Amino acid sequence: MRASGVAAGITALLAALSLTGCQSASSGAGAGASVTSTAAGAPGGSPTTPASTTAPTAAAATGPATGPAIGGAGGGAGGPVPSGFAATSVTFVSADEAFVLGTAPCASKPCTSIVRTLNRGATWAGLPAPVAPLGEYTSTDHSAVWGIRFADPAHGFVFGNGLWETTNGGEHWGAAAGPGGSILDLEVIDGQVLALTQACSPQSGCAQSQTLYRRALDGGAWHVVTPVTKAKVITTQARVAAVLDGSSVVVTSDGGLSFAARATPCASAPTATTSVAVSGPDSLALLCAGEAAMGSVQKTVYVSDDLGAHWTRAGSPPLGGDPWAISAGTTSGLLVSAASGASWLYYSGDGGVRWSTAYEGLDGGSGFNDLGFTTPADGVAVSGPVYTDGNADGVPGKLLLTSDGGATWHPVTW
Repeated sequence: MRASGVAAGITALLAALSLTGCQSASSGAGAGASVTSTAAGAPGGSPTTPASTTAPTAAAATGPATGPAIGGAGGGAGGPVPSGFAATSVTFVSADEAFVLGTAPCASKPCTSIVRTLNRGATWAGLPAPVAPLGEYTSTDHSAVWGIRFADPAHGFVFGNGLWETTNGGEHWGAAAGPGGSILDLEVIDGQVLALTQACSPQSGCAQSQTLYRRALDGGAWHVVTPVTKAKVITTQARVAAVLDGSSVVVTSDGGLSFAARATPCASAPTATTSVAVSGPDSLALLCAGEAAMGSVQKTVYVSDDLGAHWTRAGSPPLGGDPWAISAGTTSGLLVSAASGASWLYYSGDGGVRWSTAYEGLDGGSGFNDLGFTTPADGVAVSGPVYTDGNADGVPGKLLLTSDGGATWHPVTW
């Protein structure tokens, strides 16, 4: 979700900072090419018994939402990018090829659209999209989607309170059996699909607990990896995945077949864990938040070179904005996103010791989604992600790219 997050997540975070415990914030970019997600951010053991594979009721995708199909793995010219397209979620499968889920004003709803680039945003073409409107994970009265992930150029997923799958580069989508509940985030790693879910209902809202599931990429039943709490996103890189679990971090290096729980150094008030990032095969970065006042929040970054067994305090990003997520291209290159009145990306090139402002968006604090890296240098973020069909709220839905590890960013033109 929504590097991970939506504007409502800021309000919830401020409330959580006054309580004991830890909270995750934001989501991260996912892809089959070892992308750091964050936003992104367990006792060892074997997988538990399979969970139910009944998918939530949802309409199957039957055709393009934006025009003729782009061929994907099967070839084809592709359709136009809809006028006014705005982004919700992004997934890169290489430094150059990406798929973006979003929406645009349209006459016949739902207006959900998917576009693809083969040249890192220089040109785009439209793809078919599942027949479901964009929404938030709290959407319980109708089918809704909010995320996209591809394992490779052919095999991808669109997720929300249902799951849709393609094996031909998005040329056709079909409703797939999900693990149940709303899928907050989904990542593909080590031949496994990891899904973070939460139970939500119109009567009681959304549960405080979540569940991490896994399924083989080529299909089969969903299996419970572990229950977690206060988690929103899965962060991945270098065959490692991590998820917040209250005051701990759950880490797996084999796609969820086994896992370990690591305590965090900011497990009690007035601090709270907001996000975790995988920064290397043995490394994690942790963002903790402290006291908040007038749009300023004390932020502290910790790093670990043994996947959370031990932590070292690195430094403090600027106070401006409520913390959104942390991401990392390398152990040296760290990014923290924040929002409050405006939206910021703070960058450190020395492992979190010193920080500078890499990007400032005067967007009313609409935040970010899918902040992450495809390579140590190439990163991406959705600025002001859209969660309403046709972008009824008029949020930016911009795609930002970096090619220098996060030090500078530029918006993409559709």
